[in-house]
Amino acid sequence: MNLKNISFIVFLFSFFSIKGQVGGENVFQFLNLSTSARQTALGGEILTLLEDVNQPIWNPSIINDKIENKLSINYTSYLAGINIGSLSYANSFSRRSGTFHGSIQYLDYGTLIGSDEQGNETANFNASDIAISVGYSYNIPHSHLYIGSNIRILTSNISNFSSTGISSDFALLYNNPYQPFVITVVARNLGTQFKTYNGVKEKLPFTIAIGGSYQLDHVPLKWYGTINNLQKWNISVANPSEQTTDLEGNVTEENVGFINNTFRHLVIGAELFPESAINLRLGYNFRRSTELKLQNARTFSGFSFGFGIKMNKLKFNYAYSKFHSAANASTFSLLIDLERTR
Repeated sequence: MNLKNISFIVFLFSFFSIKGQVGGENVFQFLNLSTSARQTALGGEILTLLEDVNQPIWNPSIINDKIENKLSINYTSYLAGINIGSLSYANSFSRRSGTFHGSIQYLDYGTLIGSDEQGNETANFNASDIAISVGYSYNIPHSHLYIGSNIRILTSNISNFSSTGISSDFALLYNNPYQPFVITVVARNLGTQFKTYNGVKEKLPFTIAIGGSYQLDHVPLKWYGTINNLQKWNISVANPSEQTTDLEGNVTEENVGFINNTFRHLVIGAELFPESAINLRLGYNFRRSTELKLQNARTFSGFSFGFGIKMNKLKFNYAYSKFHSAANASTFSLLIDLERTR
């Protein structure tokens, strides 16, 4: 299959849905938070990490025998005392069955202060989200195309309220080992709620994204890029820091143009020495940068960086993400190659 046919397939997936919701409008939003230090360091939404056992959480089409019998434990010290983590593992039951991937994701909001309608404090309460998924990928015969899918059980608890649901991901990947590039398209979080918090059914954070990577010739540098939220092109939100007030007290909101909104769909990253024992990584999330920037202040929001160190059967990854001048997050990942322990 040539590149022209692949581009056509990607085009069809891109416009699979013209409706969708973004950010703060759906239930189970934690599904769109990266738990992998490597992915987070590269911008947070990279989709073509082919030999990373964490990647199938975001892109099931990359499931292959290269991640077989590998285990990953991830932890993020997130914002405002929130803790995020995940556990990923891949294995095959037999040679014919292929490789299966399983994962557990969790988000712990910690202890929250309860209050009544008048603002009087009541008893404290806890809140948490959990997702358990199983994924599989299949190589289309006589081609370099791979299709994959995840199915995921979801549960969320807020004090004495709870919600459950189910979601699935579908992905298509083109990976020719004789070419320096990889292309993928992913539709994530298709599903529904089984049980609602208070009788009001909410939508899941469905999203469509195209991702790719390119390995430079004669230079140990690999580029990554993702165009996300294709199900809803206008994702712009005016930044309150960019509004202006005239002498009469009239407030003018930020006017987000077409170019500005277009760049908010873009996440880019670069990995230096990707095949070496020590890797250096840098990423930039355009949307995060524009929505969290401050006037007359350099916050470096949207930037992330990290490194990876491989030690025989173990690999340690770290990522630092800048959200705001007063907020950042650190992500830690430990990958264990159980095959080498035998």
